[in-house]
Amino acid sequence: MKNVMRKRSKEEWVHELVKTGGYEFSKHAEREREADIISTAELEEALINCEVIEGYPDDPRGASFLLLGLCKGRPIHAACSIRNNPDELLLITVYDPSKNPSAWTEDYRKRRD
Repeated sequence: MKNVMRKRSKEEWVHELVKTGGYEFSKHAEREREADIISTAELEEALINCEVIEGYPDDPRGASFLLLGLCKGRPIHAACSIRNNPDELLLITVYDPSKNPSAWTEDYRKRRD
């Protein structure tokens, strides 16, 4: 009988990498996180319960995606990519979309036109 391994979703990768501390902030992500006063603990909680809301497969810097997670009801967006060797989540930017409500629908999952 063959042992068939199921391919992990991006969300599963993110959850695992965050739980094991396998992530790194870009300088930009760190600045934006601090500007929006998002603690590392809040970010981790949001990322452990996140969903991919946009994908950027053709980004010239490498394939990336936008996550939405909640921490105690507060929305947090994180643009990320997953790097290999070693496996690591690169946080490209991190911000609170509720600080710019005109840019997002009420649930922060879709951009407004």
